[in-house]
Amino acid sequence: MTSKVFLKLLGLFVLLLVFHTLVMELLFHRFVEHTAGGGLRALGREAFWSGLIALGIALPLAAWVAGRISTRLQHVMDFARRIADGDMTARLELRKSDELSPMEAALNQTAERLGKDFAEIESGRHELAVMLDSMQEAVVALTPEGTVRWSNSVMQRIAGTQIRAGRSLVYSVRDPELLACIRGALERRELCIGRASTLAPGRVFEVNAAPLPLGGALVVLHDVTGIEAAQKSRREFVANVSHELRTPLTSIQGYVETLIEDPNPGPETTREFLGVILKNATRMNRLTEDLLALASVESPDYKLTLQPSRASVLVKDAIDSLGGIVVDSGVKLQSGGAPDLPVMADPDAMNQVFGNLIENALKYGKEGKRIRVGARELASEVQFTVQDFGPGISSEHLERIFERFYRVDKARSRESGGTGLGLAIVKHIVQAHGGRIWAESELGNGASFHFTLPLVQTAPQPSANSNG
Repeated sequence: MTSKVFLKLLGLFVLLLVFHTLVMELLFHRFVEHTAGGGLRALGREAFWSGLIALGIALPLAAWVAGRISTRLQHVMDFARRIADGDMTARLELRKSDELSPMEAALNQTAERLGKDFAEIESGRHELAVMLDSMQEAVVALTPEGTVRWSNSVMQRIAGTQIRAGRSLVYSVRDPELLACIRGALERRELCIGRASTLAPGRVFEVNAAPLPLGGALVVLHDVTGIEAAQKSRREFVANVSHELRTPLTSIQGYVETLIEDPNPGPETTREFLGVILKNATRMNRLTEDLLALASVESPDYKLTLQPSRASVLVKDAIDSLGGIVVDSGVKLQSGGAPDLPVMADPDAMNQVFGNLIENALKYGKEGKRIRVGARELASEVQFTVQDFGPGISSEHLERIFERFYRVDKARSRESGGTGLGLAIVKHIVQAHGGRIWAESELGNGASFHFTLPLVQTAPQPSANSNG
């Protein structure tokens, strides 16, 4: 482009010089025709040749000047092209001071300012990306056409590798409620709130899709799986507690009303009714105590007094303290042996654990006539076992048996006075110790409840031959 401009300017300059020479020749020629003597003709010839010589000198000089200017403007064009391609380090070389130097200096200053601005923009964009990636929520920005403009790492983990910039979100996400919220934000330009339950297996997300001022939409997905599970657990807990309390209360109310309505109840009837009332009141009291115990062990403020305790001593104390209850039921409480290893345990909490497990074995394994309590050493922990020899538990119940209010045989549990909270309390106490708990059983072969406690970590003893 610059070469064409300067070629045109150079051509115009040449034409002007030629026109000037022709005019001078014409004037001199007419002047000579009206003037006598050959001196004037000689003078005209000299003017003609002097004009040609001047033209011969001017042409190369003009070409050289035009070439220099064209070269510098070509450098400016290359500089502008590099800036347009995103190279903010491009600069013009300032060789000398002339008419083009101020323009080149101004372009260098503009490029430097643009470089700083783009660096700040890139730094802000990077910080924003880091902040969005560190969020717990999944975030995705969409264009007005519904293609992905940007997504954070959480969204990419949820949707998989299919989600990427420039690809329509419909190809990566199939949840109907999520897509409906996105359509509402893109088409109706309004905030849409929904719930996505098929985006990831077993997870539920609250969806917020908001339109962006310049078009498109921003979608934020908040994982509410834990919240919904907690709400469901709370509803079930309230329903179970209400049911467990309503049954004895209804029984107590019925027998009390019967006694009130009968002006002269017989002594035997009164004693029978009062016995039933006492039984249900005891059941309610037991339920209340277990609820308070469960609330205590589930509380974040629940503290254990951990101290080194011998596994063999824990097993012996459990058998000694509960032996009387078991003897009265006709069941024999046996020791399965235990290693004399120190474990970290709260003795009072362990008494509650063994008490609930032995009482559970007594209720449901009484037919086996014996209960065995023992322990054995594992790699870095000790495994304790409470085993009964009763009818056993079906395999489908083993995973849920430690849930609150879960009963294998509801009728038998109510008959024996169980609240359905004993194993849940045991689970929380064992986990608070840093241990594990599980159950094993086969129908007809009894049930075994196992839990572990960590061994006391002892410092290595220095060698007798070491130099001090």
